[in-house]
Amino acid sequence: MLTPETVKYLFMAAAFLLAVILGMILIPNILFISYKKKLFDVPDARKLHKTPVPRLGGISFFPIILIVFLLNIALRYFTGYPLSGIDPEQTALEFMFLFAGLTMLYLVGEADDLVGVGYRYKFLIQIIAAGIMVISGNWLHSLGGLFGLYEIPAWAGVPVTIFIIVFITNAINLIDGIDGLASGLCCIALAVLASILIANVEYVYATLALVTLGILVVFWFYNVFGNERKGHKLFMGDTGSLTLGYILSYLVIHLSISPEYKTGGAMNMIIAFSTLLVPMLDVVRVSLHRIRKGRSPFLPDKNHIHHKLIRAGMRMRSVLITILLTDIFFIAMNILLADRINLTFILIIDVILWTAFQLVINHYIRKNGGGPSYIPPEELAKTEPELAKELKKRQGNNTNSKI
Repeated sequence: MLTPETVKYLFMAAAFLLAVILGMILIPNILFISYKKKLFDVPDARKLHKTPVPRLGGISFFPIILIVFLLNIALRYFTGYPLSGIDPEQTALEFMFLFAGLTMLYLVGEADDLVGVGYRYKFLIQIIAAGIMVISGNWLHSLGGLFGLYEIPAWAGVPVTIFIIVFITNAINLIDGIDGLASGLCCIALAVLASILIANVEYVYATLALVTLGILVVFWFYNVFGNERKGHKLFMGDTGSLTLGYILSYLVIHLSISPEYKTGGAMNMIIAFSTLLVPMLDVVRVSLHRIRKGRSPFLPDKNHIHHKLIRAGMRMRSVLITILLTDIFFIAMNILLADRINLTFILIIDVILWTAFQLVINHYIRKNGGGPSYIPPEELAKTEPELAKELKKRQGNNTNSKI
């Protein structure tokens, strides 16, 4: 006779496997349609691939997550093993808001992958989707001791949470620059988050993480090992990165709220945010660099961590392994430090180590003659005319101010 605990683990394992199976069915069909209709991501000045590759892999994420997750919960109730240890009404409300926000991001991401969408419009949709998540009650009530702050009121917690959701969503979108990087970082994050949720006996949230991990593992193998000349490679596109960023931000915020029935307190928050530390720190560094150079933080360049490592002389596969190992290092280190020192000191240590890492890379870029990180307006205008106009306008203003 199976115990209720064993059944819960079996349902989670079944959800993961079903997501893998559906991914193996759907992704080859997306590849077939993409090549049939010539829906490619064409190389340009800021992209590292040289051959047109389909960028619709992310279209498979949301439908499979939605189907498998809802089917898994429905089968639990149908077979007499309903969700336990949670408030069903509140949990259902959370997921309805979550999937409403996901649908918005899925649609704008798909439109961007197919015909292109202005960054201002995408940014607005991200803010609205973040607000939808917050309405369900998922907003930070505490900063876990960061800079000495613990409990914070709603007027501060709500905008901070919206900012974090948009920040994480964009961090995943912007780190998606070489094969397997964004998906690899998300796989690591989802595996760690699922482990914490299982340890906290929050199986329904762990199921969401495992379902997302299931489809992502399949995509990762196509993205990393697929041969573009044989039509076996594809990218996730904005559809995929926005979907992953939103789900990850939801799980991170959920773990950081730490209601009374949870254990771990600030430790959950530290580990949850540590899973996304590399993409988040990279966005901060890149944005500060652009502002320091007098450029808009929204203008693309070749200064992300993967660009820098390539400019330093590393091969793309070595870059992927280096960044994934760096991510695992930060997660492991922060787990060891989480119950020993204050969150503020952990953040300081992280920033110091990240800065030292960047200085080492900068040294090898100069030694290798890796070239500049900026993209000339004429090159940017070929794929991002709106951004190119803004860059030219800024350059004109800078020239006038110097005169």
